[in-house]
Amino acid sequence: MHDPAMSIDGQSDGTIRAILTDTRRIAVVGASDKPWRPSYGVFGFLLARGYDVTPVNPLLAGRTIHGRTVVARLEDAAPLEMVDIFRASANAGAAVDAAIRLGARIVWMQLGVIDEAATEWARAAGITVVMDRCPVIEVRRLGLARH
Repeated sequence: MHDPAMSIDGQSDGTIRAILTDTRRIAVVGASDKPWRPSYGVFGFLLARGYDVTPVNPLLAGRTIHGRTVVARLEDAAPLEMVDIFRASANAGAAVDAAIRLGARIVWMQLGVIDEAATEWARAAGITVVMDRCPVIEVRRLGLARH
């Protein structure tokens, strides 16, 4: 079994399993229309798994990724349950602030995205934070079924 003490976010397998099982609406901040980018693949994976996913990227607003229209701001993706952040760690805080304002239940920072200060703000606001993980890897590791 996975040792949560080894994870930077301290989340248990039970918490990760609950997030990936109970969440329906996800906004992917930093979504890309380039097939070689990780955010493109993760976005497609989440859609294929039955999640209701909205791509967020101001540079691509109005275009489509995997058949979904890209919105410019996180506010345009509301209501949402989870915000999946594909941004440089230094830029993650703005997405976390928006997630707090919009009442998201979960903030998920992708592999390599680490922002301890933003994590503290989000947790103080009652948001569950997952950091430095990928939902695709976690779904496969935990053997979760489709939605």
